Amino acid sequence: MTLASTAAQSPAAAPAVVLTIAGSEATGGAGAQADLKTFQELGVFGIANLTCIVSFDPKDSWNHRFVPVDQQVIADQLEATTAAYSAVAGAPSVPGRPVLDTVKIGMLGSPATIGTVATALEAGAFRNVVLDPVLICKGQEPGHALDTDQALKAKILPLATFVTPNHFEAESLSGLAITDVESLKAAAIRIHELSGAAVLAKGGVRLAGPDAVDVYYDGETLEVLSAPKVGEAAVSGAGCSLAAAVTAELAKGATPLEAARTAKEFVTAGIRNRVASGAPFDALWQGGGR
Repeated sequence: MTLASTAAQSPAAAPAVVLTIAGSEATGGAGAQADLKTFQELGVFGIANLTCIVSFDPKDSWNHRFVPVDQQVIADQLEATTAAYSAVAGAPSVPGRPVLDTVKIGMLGSPATIGTVATALEAGAFRNVVLDPVLICKGQEPGHALDTDQALKAKILPLATFVTPNHFEAESLSGLAITDVESLKAAAIRIHELSGAAVLAKGGVRLAGPDAVDVYYDGETLEVLSAPKVGEAAVSGAGCSLAAAVTAELAKGATPLEAARTAKEFVTAGIRNRVASGAPFDALWQGGGR
């Protein structure tokens, strides 16, 4: 019997199914594009429901051009996805069919979109809700950005089971100034107290020292995750890929701490093997660990 015929008779187990609700980023370095590449690398079946289209403007210092997706279109995407994979509270399970119970939330971009997504999350049967709390989109009007931040904190943060704020987002969510590892720990603890979620607060290259340091806290375990810095500049897609890696690992059954450790390793490898372009920033390569 050939290997091909054996494989045909013994199909591989179905992969875990995961959803990202996020924006499209035109250069491919961040957003839903980064999420889907991360999902594929980590062996889960990825689905993307788009909330907005973001493209950098090379004629305006590479600021964001932000176009929201119509609310009905967002709702339609979520309806189709949850109906296809039974991620709806009370929906019957089907033997042998994977169930979508793990979702990553990326850029939402407007209070209206936040409301639409919150409604879908509340109606769903999501065991894991990983929030990458994208608070500011450079190029948005300041008032609109502030309204979006407040809506995200009020409507999405309470639904999250795992939160991955960067340095700026951790300061905003916690209300604390973060200048070193100790203040990053305090911010992670504060965000957990506010949300009840496991927290992976990212210091990255923003904190002084030779290592990129992140802090994990889940109400019981406080752990510092560190790796030598690869340059001193932030890399596009690092935050998206970290949260997506956490999402993939949780869907496969990892504990939150195990997911955080794997995600840290995944992103470090991707930064080490990053992709350069004509833009003034490099992009993480999700295949960097191969």
